[in-house]
Amino acid sequence: MKVLMLSTSDIEGGAARATYRLHQGLQKAGVESQILVRTQLSDDPSVIGPNNKIKEQLAHLRTTLDNLPLQLQRQRDRTIFSLQWFPDIVAPKVNQINPDIINLHWINFGFVKIETLAKLNKPLVWTLHDMWAFTGGCHYNEECDRYTQSCGNCPQLKSEKNQDLSRWVWQRKAKAWQNLNLTVVTPSKWLAECAKASSLFKNTPVEVIPNGIDTEKYRPINKQIARELLKLPTDKQLLLFGSMKATSDRRKGFHLLQPALQNLIQSSWDNKLELVVFGSSQSNRNDLGVKVHYLGQLNDDISIALAYAAADAFVLPSVQDNLPNTIMEAIACGTPCVAFNIGGMPDLIEHQQNGYLAQAYKSEDLAQGIAWVLENKERHQKLCINARKTAEQQFAQQQQASSYLSLFEQILNR
Repeated sequence: MKVLMLSTSDIEGGAARATYRLHQGLQKAGVESQILVRTQLSDDPSVIGPNNKIKEQLAHLRTTLDNLPLQLQRQRDRTIFSLQWFPDIVAPKVNQINPDIINLHWINFGFVKIETLAKLNKPLVWTLHDMWAFTGGCHYNEECDRYTQSCGNCPQLKSEKNQDLSRWVWQRKAKAWQNLNLTVVTPSKWLAECAKASSLFKNTPVEVIPNGIDTEKYRPINKQIARELLKLPTDKQLLLFGSMKATSDRRKGFHLLQPALQNLIQSSWDNKLELVVFGSSQSNRNDLGVKVHYLGQLNDDISIALAYAAADAFVLPSVQDNLPNTIMEAIACGTPCVAFNIGGMPDLIEHQQNGYLAQAYKSEDLAQGIAWVLENKERHQKLCINARKTAEQQFAQQQQASSYLSLFEQILNR
């Protein structure tokens, strides 16, 4: 079986990392797997990307051109919004590779035009890393339900017209994709329910297959050694927070972490707790109430695993999220997690068994969860053991690869 994955990047960003892990899992299972990307950062020969500087520059120029119509929406939210209208060069490359099945992943930043999918002429399995595939351009809907109809009057565009860019994107998808040989895969149960409720995918098969992780790369490491290597204090309890654009991406909830930390400082945690942040070098918030250690961008598995191992707990107060790599990586390293009970978080965190699920958007309960995880040494140790067991039993890379392989075989044998 020859599998071709399409992904904007091979290792940059959470969706790309999840894609690359699946690719590695399939290769270990004996599958001939390749990834076609817009931006190649690894030297893996099974990743196919621009092979010279001119092609790399053209790929990035395509992103800029694809975004041009958004420049007219001057009042819009500064969240990511993808139109995917600019012509691409993907179909000829796919035809040249001639795979048996195509596994789409995160294909935005102008990488794959919406209409191109109908030209690929192969069975498609689309692994969703957010909501873009079934919306009029947004990647997370926030509180809007227009994706269940036909979009338009888009709140993220600050539009008051039905015939706006979001309706245009939705109509293009509806027209181009009506005869696709498509199966949708979501990593979380929450995203599956959203896809089934959408107007675009309501009649499309939707499967739930969790992302997988290499539990040998992400595993418990001696806490003292990890802290010494990262130059972190060894006499404090450390709370870790991190993601891409950790402090600036509002969806990741840094603004909700601030009052939770202040709550903790006011209730006897002063001088006991310090915060470690990766994915950002600094923040414009100087009033967190605790000392903060910024690790900046961590791009390799060893550094990321060390950060989780150094922490006593990981917190991710996202307001919307699918199945975050960071939570999965943390539990694989035996680090209990605290998050809001939203999106795919309940798929990863079992409340008071391997972490704590706080009431959605309630900073005071987030603070209570952090305290509950940290305050009792014996309980904390049990949470660490359970976190690691969860990763080994439910999210091992081999399980994910096996589930995808079964799905691919099922589709090809129809």
